[in-house]
Amino acid sequence: MIDWVTSILMILGAAFILLASIGIVRMPDLYTRLQTASKAPTLGCSLILCGMATHFQTVEVVTIAIVTAAFIVLTAPVAGHMIARAAYFVGVPLWSGTVIDELGRGEDRTREESGNGAGKPTGKKRVGS
Repeated sequence: MIDWVTSILMILGAAFILLASIGIVRMPDLYTRLQTASKAPTLGCSLILCGMATHFQTVEVVTIAIVTAAFIVLTAPVAGHMIARAAYFVGVPLWSGTVIDELGRGEDRTREESGNGAGKPTGKKRVGS
């Protein structure tokens, strides 16, 4: 029974990683590729680590699997977000089909004018001034 659970977890993890790699190739711009590259592989790696923990069933392996999965879950999405944010402020173009630009590229005000440094658009309007 444990072998079946291990196999299912590892196959599901590999499937998520495969879907992420296909998504990276098919997505139209850097931002959607980064989202694809950070979300699905995080789940895929976590499932593979769970499969490893159920297969070996020792305290050491389970502990290492939990710590590694927690590290991946905490760092991969944050790293993807920071890379996308840096790319946005450097000027990497958005996909032509992008509907909403929440950071507000193209507005006249800059960060220097709104008092927060960096000289790039913020997209936020001041309230009460």
